[in-house]
Amino acid sequence: MTLESTPIVDLLRGAVEVEPTPRGLRPHRLTAPALAQAADPQLAGAEEQPSGVRLAFRTAATVVELDVVPTKRDYVGAPPRPDGVYDLVVDGRPTGQATALGGDVDTIDLTTGAVEHREGAPVTLRFADLGEAAKDVEIWLPHDEATLLVDLRADAPVGPSTASRPVWVHHGSSISHGSNAAHPAGTWPAVAARLGGVELVNLGFAGSALLDQLVARTIRDLPADLVSVKIGINLVNTDAMRLRAFRTAVHGFLDTVRDGHPTTPLLVVSPILCPIHEQVPGPTAMDVSGLADGVLRFTAAGDPAEVAAGKLTLEVIRAELARIVAERSVSDPHLHLLDGRELYGGQDHAELPLPDDLHPDAASHQRMGERFARLALAPGGPLGGGVRGFVP
Repeated sequence: MTLESTPIVDLLRGAVEVEPTPRGLRPHRLTAPALAQAADPQLAGAEEQPSGVRLAFRTAATVVELDVVPTKRDYVGAPPRPDGVYDLVVDGRPTGQATALGGDVDTIDLTTGAVEHREGAPVTLRFADLGEAAKDVEIWLPHDEATLLVDLRADAPVGPSTASRPVWVHHGSSISHGSNAAHPAGTWPAVAARLGGVELVNLGFAGSALLDQLVARTIRDLPADLVSVKIGINLVNTDAMRLRAFRTAVHGFLDTVRDGHPTTPLLVVSPILCPIHEQVPGPTAMDVSGLADGVLRFTAAGDPAEVAAGKLTLEVIRAELARIVAERSVSDPHLHLLDGRELYGGQDHAELPLPDDLHPDAASHQRMGERFARLALAPGGPLGGGVRGFVP
């Protein structure tokens, strides 16, 4: 059986920029100028993890092979992390998975911040028995593992997908990025996009949803039929600003988005429930005492007495976002608010507690995605106008 190579770059969905390197193509979720402005290793590491990025193509191939170079993260003193998952979706249905054993390795010492990089060889992923009929195929790249794309081969011609769906651009924190999700098509935005019949561009960046203008400008300049921004938890985690700065930063972020999308449905999503920070401000501290057993937890290190002086908690942020959206919606009928506790609230926490006290688990991601699809993307929802293919 002969497998022919096909160019990859025209098949990528969900990437903002693609960087050619001597070893392969690196999908990015921010542009190089934006990253240069931030000069932040946290954001740089998060955006190159291709959450929501996938290869999408039409083919009658029965066998598809993809050569990749993943970057594994090895934390000193901790058990090995699970390998990133590549999800195969055929005609909209998840049908297979693969992992890439090998590739590059970043050895990270959380106590010092030191990182040692070691290069490895490309790895071949093989998806077989796909059937001879023409079909739409998607290969979702790992949401939590940086990946170089080297080569795509198939036993029949491959062309870009002909599927046409509204483009949904979403920005958020590590929860939107997919922390603790089990696989890339299982992050809550990916679940919502599949059920809602929309094309996802996921600008969820772990630790980095900080109302940055560089992100607002990215959203402004992207094609988008629907936009949502999930605001709050990282501002508490980092103790980045006080209430006075938060208010104008939210207005500025929304103003910039509106410069490029003046009438696009725009949904502001407030934080999901996170008990450690509901009434206790940041910063968030990392408890690494159980790291050797693979247990990482987070705690709130702020002082509730400082809320009166403007420190942010999740309760404060929800109230202020509700006030801002109410004010702006008087002149912006396409602006809406969704309370994040409708995606994950008190009853959910009682049933599915946050395993590290900060991030939802895989089952919660599924639940949140289903709820977002129903509350926001369904016909009649704030992002539901014109959406096709919704699955109730």
